[in-house]
Amino acid sequence: MKKLFLAASAAALLAGTLLAPAQAEYLKEHRGGTIRLLARSAAGTLDPHINYTDQGWQLYQPIYDGLVAFRKAEGMDGFTIVPDLAEALPQVSNDGKTFTFKLRKGIKFSNGQDLGVKDVVASFQRIFKVSGPTSGTFYAGIVGADKCLADTKSCTLEGGVVGDEAAGTVTINITKPDAEILYKLALPHAVVLPADTAAEDMGSTPIPSTGPYMISTFDPNKGMTISRNPNFKQWSEEAQPDGYPDVVQYDFGLSEEAAVTAIQNGEADWMFDALPSDRLGELGSKFMDQLHISPLSAWWYAPLNTRLAPFDNEKARQAVAYAIDRNTLVKLFGGKVLASPVCQVLPPDFPGHEDYCPYTKNPGAKWSAPDLDKAKQLVEESGTKGQKVTIIVEDTAVSRSIGVYLQSVLTSIGYAADVKPISANIQFTYIQNSNNKVQMSVTQWYKDYPAASDFLNILFSCASYREGSDASINIAGFCDKEIDAKMQKALDLGVTDQKAADKMWAEIDKQVTDKAPAVGLFTPKRLDFVSKRLGNFKFNRQFNWMITQSWVQ
Repeated sequence: MKKLFLAASAAALLAGTLLAPAQAEYLKEHRGGTIRLLARSAAGTLDPHINYTDQGWQLYQPIYDGLVAFRKAEGMDGFTIVPDLAEALPQVSNDGKTFTFKLRKGIKFSNGQDLGVKDVVASFQRIFKVSGPTSGTFYAGIVGADKCLADTKSCTLEGGVVGDEAAGTVTINITKPDAEILYKLALPHAVVLPADTAAEDMGSTPIPSTGPYMISTFDPNKGMTISRNPNFKQWSEEAQPDGYPDVVQYDFGLSEEAAVTAIQNGEADWMFDALPSDRLGELGSKFMDQLHISPLSAWWYAPLNTRLAPFDNEKARQAVAYAIDRNTLVKLFGGKVLASPVCQVLPPDFPGHEDYCPYTKNPGAKWSAPDLDKAKQLVEESGTKGQKVTIIVEDTAVSRSIGVYLQSVLTSIGYAADVKPISANIQFTYIQNSNNKVQMSVTQWYKDYPAASDFLNILFSCASYREGSDASINIAGFCDKEIDAKMQKALDLGVTDQKAADKMWAEIDKQVTDKAPAVGLFTPKRLDFVSKRLGNFKFNRQFNWMITQSWVQ
């Protein structure tokens, strides 16, 4: 934690609170115009305390702010924590359990309201009142969170988040030291909203914001318009820089094929969805200068519902893991340049990662080939042969192709499988809700911040499972008390010895992989295709392409 604070403090000292002359001139030269974005569908709710998608979080960056933020910078610098709505990083006391922030003065929401202490306090309460998907994990350590989780509607976080209007400070008290607390406070789930924001999912209704942009209009079936916040004045280039375009127009509904063609023809500037694999050769030969490949800390995986047949049987889950040809999946995603086979949870070059693959013909460090004989044997031993399995995927070209392939795999090892594509606008929340009785699905996980707990604890802890909720990120419904206790030990150890904690996370990664609550498919890279007129493309390792830091000619 001390190293995190020191690094962030140094970055904060370098950050100017006003526009530097060079930046001001640069903005003036390239300012204006409309950036046009495309996606197959919207990303679900607009509510930043609830939305838990890569698409949504990327979009929120120039719109909403928290007490602290990830630095708006390229590469690894994007993992640095800097002050945002707070003047500086917090004063830490009480043996690392008390954090005091002083709010900046003069910041207004896009509706003209002044930002104040009451907004911060109410926003933290709201995280629990709306049953945010990370309220039981990221923010469960705040004093009073236990009562809020038990009774969301009456949440006050008494003693946990304390405002002092006269001093302009907000103090956050946690029950025990947390090495990752600043990362968690820098995420969209902890952004500050007006105190009078309703304590319910706002769905398609835009919420006033503090950043340089605001959501002006939104139709989940057609698109959204993001325009300049008339009340914004830059307070920190590092945390929330002013942007170049006057408008960001985000349209929904075009297929991936049509979106690629629109960008080629200059009718759009970028698309969110993965590029169709059958267009990659053409793009690589004719549009190389408009392509950007960037590393991601992410994985594509297939959650297996451990609470429903046939995958309430561990051998049935392991059978699927043995049967999948991950090289086939890599090809479907675009080839070895864009993806790599994976068996385990933690991605390569990530804290706690140690190569491990038990589900291959030659078990060891790396995946080599599927083992269909072993898979069929496990299906027989499990007594689940012949059972029906439906795979729920996003209605996108890549996800559909992966779903059809997985259907063939399950059929080949003895199941009666089918695949059901549903709109990407609702698929992620649909597969989380246990009322929908999803046996198997295909989804992706992009790190919230660079820590092993963000994959293992968030996706597979008992606390991340919520019966009958759209915000139950433990899609597999996996709950192993022994593994859960070990994850808590690793979290506690990280406060004093992160290296030893990462070693423990590596052990946990292997234990979860062995239980197979989800099947790792591949780790992706991000391939962005932009229009010829778009300039200043910058990729942030935390939240991907920084949309409003680009300009259009």
